[in-house]
Amino acid sequence: MNEKDLKLFDSTPIFHIEVEKIKPHPFQPRRDFNQESLKELSESIREFGILQPLVVSKIEKETPTGADVEYQLIAGERRLMAAKLIGWERVPVIVRQVDEKKERLELAIIENVQRSDLNPLETARAYARLQEEFRLTQREVAQRIGKSRETVANTLRLLDLPAFIQEALSQNKISESHARALLAVADAAQQTNLFNELVKSNLSVRELRRKIADAAGVQPAGDVDSEIDRIKADPESELLSVRLEEALGTRVKVRKIGERGKIMIKFYSREELENILSKIIRSSDNPLREPL
Repeated sequence: MNEKDLKLFDSTPIFHIEVEKIKPHPFQPRRDFNQESLKELSESIREFGILQPLVVSKIEKETPTGADVEYQLIAGERRLMAAKLIGWERVPVIVRQVDEKKERLELAIIENVQRSDLNPLETARAYARLQEEFRLTQREVAQRIGKSRETVANTLRLLDLPAFIQEALSQNKISESHARALLAVADAAQQTNLFNELVKSNLSVRELRRKIADAAGVQPAGDVDSEIDRIKADPESELLSVRLEEALGTRVKVRKIGERGKIMIKFYSREELENILSKIIRSSDNPLREPL
């Protein structure tokens, strides 16, 4: 939670609501909840409490015995599930005043899609839902979530992949960069063969791209590769290069000269450049576990 969040909570009332009164939102972008991760979160909540309140909207319902009140979850389903795991009866919430059902749905989608822990397919489905439910263009979706139109368009393209590749991506068997590379293969049979080889041989993104280029009968862009190859690195720089390649999903070369040096990062398209920049920006809020 950052300073901005703290200021928001200082001026926004926080209520403690019974967990049984909080209902999941009918649209929740996240479909896969890792049970081990939920256990870790529940232990953290047991020790430190819920540091960031859930966000809900208030719904009044007529019943045979009179009006009843329940709350519909807008953001915080993992926190709610984790709290239930350790037997909490109440959780801290911020109540948003949302009048229309459609507005409530849009707010829930946007709140969730702005989270950094959705997998790429969950994000793509959320963008598609915004388009379908509210008849929005890609540019309008981008404006609502604070992304570029190109980022939205390229994320939506992941939904063009066959179901088995989408499943592999959602289960982290392949990376988003692998999936984007496979999108460039028009022939379905060739795409399937390359995917099978990727999974069987655990190909890196670079290796997969070379195989795609070979299959297409073209040479992958070599200018940057050649320049990277000419950079001779010491063992420490090589180790840093490997770590950055794993983090960014593309080829990286680090060259240190004393305390100074340079980093060369290869990208193959505008969409990949935006993806790399997004990862770098996110990492500024979540520093590497091991110092460089």
